[in-house]
Amino acid sequence: MKHYSLSIAIVFAASIVAGPQRATAFESLRPGEKLTLERAIELTLGNHPRAIEMRSATLAANERVGEARSALLPQVYSAGEYLRSSDNPIGNTTYLNPGFVPRITGTLHGGSANAAQSFSGTDNFLTGVAVQQFLFDFGRVRGLIDERDAQAQAAAAESRLMDLDLVFEATQCYFALLAAGQKVKVFQKAADQRAEQLHAAQVKASAALTPEIDVLTAKASLARAQTSLLQASNDSATARVALDNTMAISPNAPYYDVADVLTYKPITGNVQGYFASAIRERPDVTTIEANVRAAGAQIAQVRSDFYPTVAATAGYSAMGTGLPAANNYNAGIVVTWPIFNGFLTEHQLEEAKAKRNVVRYALQDLELRVWLEVKSSYLELENALQQIHQAEETLAASSGQLELADKRYNAGLGNIIELTDAERFYIQDDATYVDALYAYSVAKAKLDRATGASITTIAR
Repeated sequence: MKHYSLSIAIVFAASIVAGPQRATAFESLRPGEKLTLERAIELTLGNHPRAIEMRSATLAANERVGEARSALLPQVYSAGEYLRSSDNPIGNTTYLNPGFVPRITGTLHGGSANAAQSFSGTDNFLTGVAVQQFLFDFGRVRGLIDERDAQAQAAAAESRLMDLDLVFEATQCYFALLAAGQKVKVFQKAADQRAEQLHAAQVKASAALTPEIDVLTAKASLARAQTSLLQASNDSATARVALDNTMAISPNAPYYDVADVLTYKPITGNVQGYFASAIRERPDVTTIEANVRAAGAQIAQVRSDFYPTVAATAGYSAMGTGLPAANNYNAGIVVTWPIFNGFLTEHQLEEAKAKRNVVRYALQDLELRVWLEVKSSYLELENALQQIHQAEETLAASSGQLELADKRYNAGLGNIIELTDAERFYIQDDATYVDALYAYSVAKAKLDRATGASITTIAR
């Protein structure tokens, strides 16, 4: 039997590299297109706002890595200034410059020590350029880079986790539409058979070959079949709307046909193997592992505050009250070393270590939950497979029962009640078989989600 593999090569993965422009390019279906499960997943991952949101967050996290790396490169600054100001002397006043006082304290050379109150001003010109280059800081800058890099990996993993959830959502909706469609066929066939049965009962009753109760019984059976058909048709329409919404092609989605059918295959592998695959492949595990690395890098950043920071600097300036201005150059090494900050660094270091422990224990908790999800999904899949085998046996028996009841009724050995009961049981068993196939498909999708198998081929 055909097996639906949820490990799909998704072309959208290139959109992370292509940039935000691709993230807003929505795609839809062509009218009458045969929709496969792979195509439904492709549309979901390419169109759904939650997927686009997470890809945008990943792009932002990648840019923060570049922001952190910029500290390793030369920092070049330039300035240009014209200021019209008065030249009143201020004597030997001492003050801390608040940042907006443009003149230097002291007395003008050759000027009066008394402050004047002239409002006449002079021109002042300034232009300059400076270069600073990071040299060494015992881990702060590189620790920040490592932290941002780990955070970017965590963001990418969170995006893949959203993809994993959306793949499951699209798969579940797709199989729901398949099941609803197959149930419509079941009840449509039942309604057609009941209509033929009613016609035959009316002909026989008019010839006095059967009692009138056969006609009434056939009418009631037809009405019940038509009611079931209406419900199945409504379920199919609702399932189609849900799938359209998941693929983000609502509200103007064209009509399409689903290309696949519900089926099943035997289970391969064991719980231990699935659990190992989940730990290796699941994005939420990768996210916490990346957060552990980010916490370790944060510790390195804080610890660097115990040591000096070394940088090189060089600059040129031209300054004066007229032109040509006075030219000045400077170059040197700047060393900064915090001596005492009220034990701030010690407390920050302990906080960073505690945060790393928080993430480590979160990883252990997640591993326990992953085991629970994998084990329960595996058991659910086993049960669904057993339900299918049981439904197949039941359907085969009820089919034989219906065939025998039909022959007995036509031969005059059975009554209409026996025949309609056999028909009702067969229809119920046929619908139950469809439900069993759907339950298997969903259980398989749950196991693929629990192990991360449904996105293993997406570019990391």
